[in-house]
Amino acid sequence: MTPIIAALFAATILLDVAGQTAFKLGLSSHDGPLWRKVLTNPTTLAGVAAYALEILLWLAVLSEAPLSVAFPVAALAYCGVLLTSRFVLGERVSARRWLGASIITLGVALVCISAA
Repeated sequence: MTPIIAALFAATILLDVAGQTAFKLGLSSHDGPLWRKVLTNPTTLAGVAAYALEILLWLAVLSEAPLSVAFPVAALAYCGVLLTSRFVLGERVSARRWLGASIITLGVALVCISAA
């Protein structure tokens, strides 16, 4: 994996985590109907922008990396969301979820090693 592809992977994962976090913060911070929270909340709109940029970078990843490698690596976003849920949103994260994130990380490492 070239350094550029690794950087694109990292950027897509970070944007995915940022988008999900922005969605959660934006939808939790205001009262009113869902459509208003989605269409008028700056935090929610930032999440949409993060996703739009992520799609463009993801397409760049897919143009260079095999899907059988790219998609498992994208699963690291779950681990990032778990960390953000705990340390940014203050959510309780069970030991079972931490174990699951560890298994995902190990699986991604195995996929990357086998692709080298």
